[in-house]
Amino acid sequence: MTKFKSQGFNNTFKNARKGFRLVLKSEMNIRVHVAVATLVIFLALFLKFSAIEFCILLFVIALVIVSEMLNSAIEFALDSIYHNRYSRMVGMAKDISAGAVMFASLISVLIGVILFGSHLLRIM
Repeated sequence: MTKFKSQGFNNTFKNARKGFRLVLKSEMNIRVHVAVATLVIFLALFLKFSAIEFCILLFVIALVIVSEMLNSAIEFALDSIYHNRYSRMVGMAKDISAGAVMFASLISVLIGVILFGSHLLRIM
């Protein structure tokens, strides 16, 4: 039993959309990730990626965007708990979550080079 009222299936999606809009409005990095992802998807469609290649591409895009969203959530939560005061441990947690985003981004770039490189070499 929970002390919170069950919000229902539709409200769950409403809150999720609200969260996605919030992160898009408040975080510049996520807007950059979404813009690059959109361009990459259009390029993949233009180059006629196979279904497997497209799935891999969508997976790494999701990995980067989800990691950025989790990073933002961690930062907001810690700032709220510590009232924006400096704490060495909070700084470490934020650095680690930012490092996770950087790692996911680097891996996605490597995968993108592999996927797009083979198609671009065939065109040339």
